[in-house]
Amino acid sequence: SLLEVLRLVSSGRGFRMIPVESELTTQQAADLLNVSRPFLVKLLEEGEIPFAKTGRHRRVRADDLFAYKEKRDASRSDALSDLAAMDAEEGLV
Repeated sequence: SLLEVLRLVSSGRGFRMIPVESELTTQQAADLLNVSRPFLVKLLEEGEIPFAKTGRHRRVRADDLFAYKEKRDASRSDALSDLAAMDAEEGLV
């Protein structure tokens, strides 16, 4: 949202604006997910993220990549919440 962009600008942190309809190379997609390119290719081949081939090159739609990232982040958050709940039950927190 615009508010998020303004917050990033005011904090001095860098950011990139990527049109959701754009197609990304596997390296660009890997960089955005902060994973290696071979790991991203594995995700593509396993069907975790849709992709298209242009000749021999894979292309990932930005909106598909962002949908995967949101799903991954939600899953991680749920797992951390579960761990915190287990720690609380065991009296570790």
